[in-house]
Amino acid sequence: MKRKSFIAIAAILALALVFVGCQKKAAPAAAAAAPSLAVAMVTDVGGINDQSFNQSAWEGLQKAGTDLTIKVSYKESKQNADYAPNLETLLDAKNDLIWGIGYMMADAIKDAATKNPKQTYAIIDQDYGKDTPANVVGVTFKAEQSSFLVGYIAGKTTKTGKVGFVGGMTGPLIAAFQFGYEAGVKQANPKVKILSQYAESFSDAAKGKAIATQMYQSGADIVYHAAGAVGNGVIEAAKEKNKFAIGVDRDQNYLAPDNVLTSAMKRVDNGVYNVVKQLKDGTLKGGTTISYGLAEGGVDIAPTSSKLVAADVLTQVAALKQAVIDGKIVVPSDEAGYKAYKPVDITK
Repeated sequence: MKRKSFIAIAAILALALVFVGCQKKAAPAAAAAAPSLAVAMVTDVGGINDQSFNQSAWEGLQKAGTDLTIKVSYKESKQNADYAPNLETLLDAKNDLIWGIGYMMADAIKDAATKNPKQTYAIIDQDYGKDTPANVVGVTFKAEQSSFLVGYIAGKTTKTGKVGFVGGMTGPLIAAFQFGYEAGVKQANPKVKILSQYAESFSDAAKGKAIATQMYQSGADIVYHAAGAVGNGVIEAAKEKNKFAIGVDRDQNYLAPDNVLTSAMKRVDNGVYNVVKQLKDGTLKGGTTISYGLAEGGVDIAPTSSKLVAADVLTQVAALKQAVIDGKIVVPSDEAGYKAYKPVDITK
């Protein structure tokens, strides 16, 4: 009996050893892939929650982080003096790509790129032309094209025959929004009067509200803003006066569903995402500028436009959009171009 018991125990031990051995050889559970790249951005003074292009850029970067398994982060700027130190902080953190969001960062990005030629940078709304550093990629948008479309909507929708435009900082970039919009109004109805004023800020919402309120009191019933966080004040004024505002950069209807008529979208999120994807794929080329317009899907009117814009007007807008893509309409981006612009008969 003792011998049989010993043999049984030995057999059990042997089976146990086999089981343990099998457990050791089992493949470990698959671990989540570690981020292979790090990409970060510096906002301009509008801040990360500006409901406009800084926020759109961060949304695009977050999407890239999720889709492409990339580590993403940002540094927020409260004033222009923050740009250089924020860029330096992100350089010290060993990011593979550092973004500057907005043309106001043009000098800071170029200076950082010159000092750190092995670091890759990208910037929204800036084209350095022939002076583009070899380690910088510019991303620009034909904002005049989407502004033209919302201007047409304003010109066809106004009941008072008077509309407004509120710009952020004076300069060529915001001028493209203004004169594209004004050309769209002219295309719709040359008799409509346009009130235009600049806040000289991208962050002062109170000033945006004051300017828009004055425009509404002067008879305008639709005001378009291209002013970053200043535009939040424009939309607030539209709500209080029960008038229409036109948003910018993102679909801003959610801020005032009954008062944001449409928005001139500038897909900063897509621009950021596409450049990061090129970095991940190894196809990103420095020393270049990428431009997005209607043809590339980089600008357009907001998808919520059908909530408040008449269906026949949207049909006309679709035809105008195609005319711009086909080159039948060249939308002006400056004052001289606007003055020379004559409404185009696209039915011919």
